[in-house]
Parts: sequence; structure tokens; C-alpha cells
Amino acid sequence: MTEVVSGKKLAEEIQADVRKRVAEIIGPKPCLAVVLVGEDPASQSYVRGKDRAARACGLESRQIRLPATTSEAELLRVVGDLNRDPSVHGLLVQLPLPEAIDPARVALAIDPAKDVDGLHPISAGRLLANEPGFAPCTPLGCLYILDHHHVPIEGANAVVIGRSEIVGKPVALLLLHRNATVTICHSRTRDLPEIVRRAEILVAAVGRPKFIQGDWIRPGAAVIDVGVNRVDGKLVGDVDFDAANGRAGLLTPVPGGVGLLTVAMLLRNTLQAFETQTALRRS
Repeated sequence: MTEVVSGKKLAEEIQADVRKRVAEIIGPKPCLAVVLVGEDPASQSYVRGKDRAARACGLESRQIRLPATTSEAELLRVVGDLNRDPSVHGLLVQLPLPEAIDPARVALAIDPAKDVDGLHPISAGRLLANEPGFAPCTPLGCLYILDHHHVPIEGANAVVIGRSEIVGKPVALLLLHRNATVTICHSRTRDLPEIVRRAEILVAAVGRPKFIQGDWIRPGAAVIDVGVNRVDGKLVGDVDFDAANGRAGLLTPVPGGVGLLTVAMLLRNTLQAFETQTALRRS
């Protein structure tokens, strides 16, 4: 029988822990600053959601809204000001950005100590070296799901489909650091169904609706579906949910799965940034 994950329940659990820890802080609270360039409706919705979640957990939330005509130099100046502001502990620039702005240059400009999205090359390097730092929030959510449901990671055969800098590569590294045997697959992987059939843990992050077929899934496998695809006005994942349900041991739905943990992990990263920065100031 398949256990379907409740992302809402797990996100509430993470946020409750953050709220408790923030309530115990005497003095200024952790502050998350989010920069939004332009008026993309989806981005505005995401930023509002982050703001609500941060405030609900007792964090200070700042939104810096800039017009779509903002130049890259102007955005970098704003990022620099927030880097130097000691009252800001976590900083992110909402993606996507206008075409005239290079997101890689913007990510590089963020202080790694405040990089709660885990996108700075230094953050990526620390993750690669298994050193303290910030990992991207969605991969952290994937690991949280596995741990919460007591899925054995050490020694497990894990397959990650997708090699993005935001999900595929970091989740593979997180699994590797937990002593899983990890295979990263992509669009040019040969015999993909056979590789997937060997997976005790499967993370699907390829961005193709219902791409992973039910008969690809090893019976009893833990299947984490990170895909978010809109088909006929509805959101579906990269896994054929109906076909996987009843075959997988653990399965995340879309919507209602991993995506709900992403903001919760962002808040946890912000609290971690606050604690680290506060400790450095006291030392």
C-alpha cells in the first residue's frame, strides 16, 4: 500500500519548530528580505506567500519591489545595500528576472552568509565539500520527507532524474552525503526505465508531465516528485501519480507535496543565518 505524503502537514511541522525557536529570541528577530523585480503574477504570488509565512513564524519580512525597467546595475546596488545591512539576515532575489538582467551575476552578488536560497557558487561549493552552508530549499524538503517517513538512505540505491543547479544536483549531493548510492539521469540517459526500476529512492525533477510511468517504479520505492507542470489548467507532477499509487511505498502528490516544504525550509535557513551571524558578532 502506498503512503501518500501530506506536504501541508510537514510544512506546518517545520514552521511550528521555527516559530518556537524565534519566540525564544530576546531582541531583534531574524529578518528575511525578498527583492522582486517586475510584476510577474506568479512571482508576486510567491513573494506574498513567503511574506505571510515569515510573519506567521515571527520573522521580520521585508519586500523590496522594483519596476521591470530596473537595470542590472541598479539591482546589484540594492543587493549590495542589503548585504551591508546588519538587520537583514536572509536575502533572496525572486526569479525569473527581466531578460536584461543576468541571474548568475545577481546570485554571485549576494553575501553567502545571507544566501538562504543556496544559489551562490560558494554555497554550492560548500555543499559539494559537505561543509556548513545553505543548500537550496526544495532539495532540503526532499530529504526532510525521507527522514520524517523513516526511509533508509544509507546504502540505498537512489536515482535523481534532472541535473539542475536548484534541484537535481543539490539533492543528489545531499543523498550522497548521507551515504546513498546515487545515479543522476537526464535527457540523454540511455535505458532510463531500467535505471529507474532499480531505485529504492527516486527523485523526479525533469519538468515533463507524467513522464515517469508506473511500471518504471520499483515496488515499495520512495518516490519524491518535484515536477510542477500545468496541463489543461491543472498542476501535475513528473510522475504518473495514478499509476504510481499502489506501487510505490511512499509517494508525494502534485500539488500538495514537496512544493509546500520549500518556503518552510527557506524560513529555517533564515533562522540558521540569524543564529550564525549573531554568534559571529558575539565572538
